[in-house]
Amino acid sequence: MPCNDISRRTVIKQIAVGATGTLLLSLFPRLSFGNGESSGKTKNAAGKRPLYAYAVDTSRCIGCCACMRGCRAENDVPKDRYRTWVERYRVLSNGEVQVDVAANDQFVFQDPPPADITKAFFVPKLCNHCEKSVCSQVCPIGASYETPEGVVLVDTKRCVGCGYCVQACPYGCRFIHPETHMASKCTLCYHRITRGLLPACVQSCPKGARMFGDLHDPLSHLSIFMKQRRYRVLKPEMGTKPKCYYVDLDIEVI
Repeated sequence: MPCNDISRRTVIKQIAVGATGTLLLSLFPRLSFGNGESSGKTKNAAGKRPLYAYAVDTSRCIGCCACMRGCRAENDVPKDRYRTWVERYRVLSNGEVQVDVAANDQFVFQDPPPADITKAFFVPKLCNHCEKSVCSQVCPIGASYETPEGVVLVDTKRCVGCGYCVQACPYGCRFIHPETHMASKCTLCYHRITRGLLPACVQSCPKGARMFGDLHDPLSHLSIFMKQRRYRVLKPEMGTKPKCYYVDLDIEVI
């Protein structure tokens, strides 16, 4: 009978849709949803919830700015704004320190070095994803928050663009997006790392100067690296407990 045929087709269709959804979830168990939480595993191989962190080996950075280009392409960062950037330090013979950024569309350092330069190096910078983030403390409506994995994010559904967090950040890592008029910053490519991928800047670096990993996993590349090397954080006197660690950081870095 037609009614029974329709009923059977409907049931079969619903079963097929359900099976497809189950298959997709099994194939992509760590998809990120709009609230910033991960639908995937909440524990790592060590049986703990991941604690994501970042490290920069300044001795490896060559100032190519591939990280900046990768970040802009991945996150659609607006022109003249940066979620990550590379600073160039040049120390002159008289002790003067010159600092600049490749702030142009090509992300290239172009001007020649001064004649009396004695030392030069590059320092990548980004959000430090602080354990005690000042930006989250000053946000009047709780739009700035920390995920269970230690990543500091902005809830775009709540942000009103007041700019308090931009002013409070001691590392200059936030800006007001010129189109959305909301706070924007490095997210460690949360939409990538919750799917097991590397942040775009880490993926783009040709020299391995940038590292990302899980501090709660003793066998992660980052955990092993930090046990083998000495490192510093920027502005430790602020008490923010940054989770961005620097190796071979020169004393001239501000």
